[in-house]
Amino acid sequence: MTHTPAYFKFDPATRHLSLDARDPAFYHDPNRAYAAMHATSPTFFWEEEKLWYFTGYDHVNAILRDRRFGRQITHLASREELGLPEPSPHLADFDRAESKSLLSIEPPEHTRLRTLVNRAFVSRNIERLRPEIEALSHRLIDGFEKDGGTELLASFAEIIPVTVIARMIGVPDDMCRQLLDWSHDYVRMYMFGKTDEDEHRANKAAREFGDYIVRLAEERRKDPRDDLLTLMLSPARDGQYLTEVELVSTAIVLLNAGHEATVHQIGNAVNVILKNGCDPKALFADAASTVLTAEESFRISAPVHIFKRWVLEDLEFDGMKFRKGDEVGLILAAANLDPKKFSDSVAFRPDRNEGISLSFGAGIHFCIGAPLARLEMQIALPILFERLPDMRMASEPVVKDVYHFHGLERLDLEW
Repeated sequence: MTHTPAYFKFDPATRHLSLDARDPAFYHDPNRAYAAMHATSPTFFWEEEKLWYFTGYDHVNAILRDRRFGRQITHLASREELGLPEPSPHLADFDRAESKSLLSIEPPEHTRLRTLVNRAFVSRNIERLRPEIEALSHRLIDGFEKDGGTELLASFAEIIPVTVIARMIGVPDDMCRQLLDWSHDYVRMYMFGKTDEDEHRANKAAREFGDYIVRLAEERRKDPRDDLLTLMLSPARDGQYLTEVELVSTAIVLLNAGHEATVHQIGNAVNVILKNGCDPKALFADAASTVLTAEESFRISAPVHIFKRWVLEDLEFDGMKFRKGDEVGLILAAANLDPKKFSDSVAFRPDRNEGISLSFGAGIHFCIGAPLARLEMQIALPILFERLPDMRMASEPVVKDVYHFHGLERLDLEW
């Protein structure tokens, strides 16, 4: 892990890095490149992406919390003033769905939307889901335990998060497969190297996804239930309602974020535990050990690696001058490997207790679903390893051909 990869071309004089994110050697094992970034320059200009990137834990943590950086810029200046291209007509439905996304807006809009939605994600509400997640985990394992093997993503890791978040929102179980298809197409827009086909599929998914949420909302207005969609249709304390666009944007981001990352995280965690030859009985001996094991898997094998921020005013950071309207990249997964923050940082140490990782972000955009993702991991992993104590790799895991998400395409296991 200490050797600089052959694909890693860094110029120390300019702090410029040349690295092709589509190179399988990189996206199969990005942690190796991240270690090289820390060894050479944790802040660098990524030539292929044409942005300055930060990987140091303190820098990434600071920018996530610094209100001089934001997820949105067009509320402060026009696209013309910033030299940004006009929106693409073939992405009109996608852009509409993103326009009020909790991931992309800034206060005061963000504060109002997040306050309304956060009612459903407080820890006491999430903890009530424990019996349901336990029962679902056992039911899924019952379905393949006798087979002596399974492809874990399709039979287990995909099903738990999408079923739980769908039920929370009020989407019927029989729509989960469709939700997965929409979500997979939608999130291609966030990935490096997206194609025209990816964009058209994402736009179609946004349109169909949005139309479905609007229809479901109409049903809930006539027949309110104890679910998140009904809650989002009710007024906030100040009497304000979500607009239709806000409702669609919020439902889509919750459904996407509520399962997409956790699917990868379950697969990544099982992969790293098995590859390191860990003793599951020690990893999940008690509640405290289980929490530390889950947190360490979030740290070393995060499913979402990059978030970007707009510079909202002229400023200087890490010795560099930025202008209002510039954009910077934050590699959260690399910040998790900062040797200044975590000892033996590239090693999986399930008993590590050196502070939290940045996998869920920080600041006002800290992942609203973090309590749910943590609970799902803390329940699903111990049950899986307890039920299948002889579980082992049946073949080398297949890494998904994407970046900046990091997850597996297949994880074939046998016992």
